[in-house]
Amino acid sequence: MAPTHDEDHEVDPQAGPPPARTTIAYVLPVYDEEAGLAAFHAALVEATATRPDLAFEFVYVDDGSRDDSLAHLLKLRADDDRVTVLSFSRNFGHQVAVTAGLDACTEADAVIIMDTDLQDPPPVSLQMVEMWEDGVDVVFAQRRSRQDSRFKRATAFGFYWLLDRMADTEIPRNVGDFRLMDRKVVAEVSRYREQDRFLRGIVAHVGFRQEALLFDRDPRFAGETGYPLRKMISFAASGIVGFSTAPLRWISRLGFAISAFSLLLALYVLGVRLLRPESSVPGWAFLGVGMFLLSGLQLIMMGVIGTYLGRVYVEAKDRPLYSLALTARGPRDGDTTPRSRR
Repeated sequence: MAPTHDEDHEVDPQAGPPPARTTIAYVLPVYDEEAGLAAFHAALVEATATRPDLAFEFVYVDDGSRDDSLAHLLKLRADDDRVTVLSFSRNFGHQVAVTAGLDACTEADAVIIMDTDLQDPPPVSLQMVEMWEDGVDVVFAQRRSRQDSRFKRATAFGFYWLLDRMADTEIPRNVGDFRLMDRKVVAEVSRYREQDRFLRGIVAHVGFRQEALLFDRDPRFAGETGYPLRKMISFAASGIVGFSTAPLRWISRLGFAISAFSLLLALYVLGVRLLRPESSVPGWAFLGVGMFLLSGLQLIMMGVIGTYLGRVYVEAKDRPLYSLALTARGPRDGDTTPRSRR
């Protein structure tokens, strides 16, 4: 009679379960990207297929898209078990969407943040993984070149120039949110729950071993940027105000400078009045211009102080960062319970 099993393939009862593979999670914020989602996911799957020794998760966060991005994401979820879809109840902003993705990646060994417009090439993320395997805790992609308009490049240069001189934390130039973070860094970053979020500043602030990976940024595959000029100005203000008190110090210095100038002017007027009274002419125009100048400076100072006080007011309310309308992860039917996260 033939044997019932092959002795060469017997399982050792003392052996434990096979070791778990290292898991790399991608956090992928989405806002009105229906035209390019399929192409992006295909490129990401193709890139990650070069590392079969790793397990990958793809966490897409729909930031209240107005188009059919959510439907496209759910289709990706139906075709790929590794896909998780989070959908906000409304638009909360790119930085909050990234935060929600980080909150969902508690089990991953490392997390990669990247946009879905194919400006961040998926193969570059695998180079980040190699640097992480060599012991780097944070690998941030630094743009060697970028396919943007001259205006966008000029404003980006001005923003980083200001940030270099004002921020209390050193934040690398020409760096977006495209980066890899070790799980211990993700845990630290997740502790920061301020409402006006500037994640690249938070990551720089927490420290750990951080290194740059130079890359050439590609043009957008489809659609339009979710960061028009108005949002870019607001984002830049969040970065400066959130990581620097320099504007407040500048107000004090400006006040001292104006006071010194006023004292010198008063001495000059007094000297003219005493030594050359015949040349003294009523200076109504000078007084009017001076009054308007000082009034404008006072309003600017009040505006800067009000910006800081406004941030304190928003943080004091301690509202949740976001509300989820849908979560599709784990079992194929998903968890569709709405929830809020602080």
